[in-house]
Amino acid sequence: MAILTKEEAKKIVDKVLAYSKADEMSVSLNGNRTGNIRYARNSVSTSGESDNLSLAVTAVYGKRSGTATINEFDDASLEKTVRRAEEIAKLAPENPEYMPMLGPQTYLETGTYSESTAKIDPEFRAKAAFDSIDPCKKKNLTAAGYMEDTTGFACIGNSKGLFGYNRSTGVDFSITVRTADGLGSGYANPDVNDVSKLNTKATTEIAMQKALASASARALEPGKYTVILEPTASVELLQNMMRSMDARNADEGRSFLSKKGGGTRLGEKLFDERVTFISDPMNAELPLSPFGGGGGGGGQGRFGGGGGDGLPQEKRTWIENGVVKNMYYSRYWADKKGVKPIPAPGGFIMLGGTQSLADLIKSTDKGILVTRFWYIRAVDPQTQLYTGLTRDGTFYIENGQIKFPIKNFRFNESPVIMLNNVEALGKPVRAGGNLIPPMKIRDFTFTSLSDAV
Repeated sequence: MAILTKEEAKKIVDKVLAYSKADEMSVSLNGNRTGNIRYARNSVSTSGESDNLSLAVTAVYGKRSGTATINEFDDASLEKTVRRAEEIAKLAPENPEYMPMLGPQTYLETGTYSESTAKIDPEFRAKAAFDSIDPCKKKNLTAAGYMEDTTGFACIGNSKGLFGYNRSTGVDFSITVRTADGLGSGYANPDVNDVSKLNTKATTEIAMQKALASASARALEPGKYTVILEPTASVELLQNMMRSMDARNADEGRSFLSKKGGGTRLGEKLFDERVTFISDPMNAELPLSPFGGGGGGGGQGRFGGGGGDGLPQEKRTWIENGVVKNMYYSRYWADKKGVKPIPAPGGFIMLGGTQSLADLIKSTDKGILVTRFWYIRAVDPQTQLYTGLTRDGTFYIENGQIKFPIKNFRFNESPVIMLNNVEALGKPVRAGGNLIPPMKIRDFTFTSLSDAV
């Protein structure tokens, strides 16, 4: 029952709205089937599958609102939930920023659903784990991995006539491989909507190669280096920057897009001219939910959905040739500023070139290859300064070749500064629910060494 058809979902939404006595009412209905398998020390430790179906009802009187949730769907339970939401709304304080609900909207038909992913079963997960563990055992390496697949739907509706429905799937797979002595570590983390694009054996072999190559690491002095960042390294820094492109924060002086003395930096060139960010729910490699406020499955991205009011998602340019073209506006802030509301994207695409990671390495005289960052923390949100550590494969490059593994560094860097120091961009690949190119960046700041592997 966890995955309802559009017709089944609409029937429940319509029934809930028919019970309403409030001025306005909205309904969010979500369901998913989620399966997983986890392994460590070359042995599966847990595996499971769960189904979940839930309903949230929000009732509104004037500017007072209340929400109640339930996972029972008989008529009496649905009506009880409506009455409870109305009771809470009457007791709630007024929200001075409340915006009336949207009327009917037109949503894109995005390709977030994959039948091959929806058909994943325990046998498939076991085979995926075996294909990852077996090659590691044969080379006396230790594997620790996790795969999670989700199939779901999201449905929204309200008393103004809005209705939206979307099915989606997604698969996350991450693998860490260590050498027997624990001194070498490799990592890989692809994510896909369509599981036919995932090969756990091939992915594990990448992590194996990095584990074997990263043993006997040497120490380099901290300082500024040319770096080649794999997408798994840069994704979190770029996500943090893109999450900060909220117009209200900029207008109120809390953002890197705030202008001294007031105003925003919309329309200014803040990055290298090769830097362009877009979002496109219809992108074949990164399909996304067509509306904000929905969950219920994979393929929604890890970035944001544009809020819970059902604003349609559409293709949009955020940064073009280094110039800030758009910020996202809540409906309240857009109304206050007299502009069109713009939802935050469910995921972003950073445009790049055609070079592979290997091509970027070959073009580097001296530099450092970074597999990924972890334990990233904000130092100064207004300048987007972050700190964190390299991990799971950091290598020194000389004359276009990887020469030797190096000890991990702590870094202090801002993605804004980073994107002003671009040397080259490769071909974008999926990472963390986004499409990101490998990047060659000059003058990246490493501040200290880390003894962690």
